[in-house]
Amino acid sequence: METTYNAAQHFESLYASVPRDYEFRVTSREGLQAWQAAFRPKLREALGLDNMESDLAGYVPRAERTESLDMGNHVRESWHLWVEPSVPLPFYLLLPKTIAGNLPLVLAPHGHNHPHLYAGIAHNEKEEEEMLAGERDIARQAAVEEGYIAIAPTTRAFGETRTEAAKRANRTNSCREELVHSMLVGRTPIGERVWDMSRLIDWAIANLPVDAERVAITGNSGGGTVSLFAAACETRIAVAVPSCYFCTFEGSIGTIHHCDCNYVPGLMRLGEMYDVAGLIAPRPFCAIAGRDDGIFPIAQVELAYERLRAIYSVAGVPERCELYIGEGGHRYYKAGAWPFVRRYFG
Repeated sequence: METTYNAAQHFESLYASVPRDYEFRVTSREGLQAWQAAFRPKLREALGLDNMESDLAGYVPRAERTESLDMGNHVRESWHLWVEPSVPLPFYLLLPKTIAGNLPLVLAPHGHNHPHLYAGIAHNEKEEEEMLAGERDIARQAAVEEGYIAIAPTTRAFGETRTEAAKRANRTNSCREELVHSMLVGRTPIGERVWDMSRLIDWAIANLPVDAERVAITGNSGGGTVSLFAAACETRIAVAVPSCYFCTFEGSIGTIHHCDCNYVPGLMRLGEMYDVAGLIAPRPFCAIAGRDDGIFPIAQVELAYERLRAIYSVAGVPERCELYIGEGGHRYYKAGAWPFVRRYFG
């Protein structure tokens, strides 16, 4: 009898044996709606959103603008939104120069890089190369090239929301610290970031000329994580375009080294990533992937897409579920994003 422990074999058998309470099995639209109504509250609970809603009941966020710049082809403003009494969340607001009526709103959460890149800001040549080569100036694309109102928020544990120790050490993020502190009080980093997207939507609808029926979310890598989970939990998001994240949990964060912020206790007892994405149906969903992405393998992406497309077929709208594969690695592919968003926003 073999006595040598094989970790990879053990984890594979563990994933295969753990029951998934909300694995998608229904075959009718009515069944889909009932499945979503049962699953979404459990997902929100796992993310810690129920605890946040309870702890922050009655709290009304306030916002403050700190800068407004005319960029020639758009206006870029810097703001803080107090998403919690002790969390002034920085965000960039990008406005087209001409606004006639209410415009679509695009939320562009960033990944494990600098928040300012998404607003089109590069502080040196290296950042400029990273931003342009990876097409990461997503909020600028939305405002300048598409004519939408765009918000590029700081993801918690990045930028100004890092710990003081992370700032002193010049670390890009303090995700591990966010994870351990949030778990101690029944939260998760993903849940806190989803919470922030909802508060930004609240603020934008109340204070900007946005069309509340045309809200999209799109970001790369960690921004894709936020995009997927926010759209699954927040039904006001009309179109979701996560980039370089949609895959399977087992084939990505379950087997390949990823940042600590990706992990939610007990998540795979609820469902796989395609089940979570199924909570977005029938709203339009486009997954963007890089064929050579080493941390979200394309074979697992295609498997997840096949399963998600089946959910959209039950919803009666398979054409609203797409996969765009860019010929490159772990980056944003705007050619896969904006034609899809445009189709639904006009």
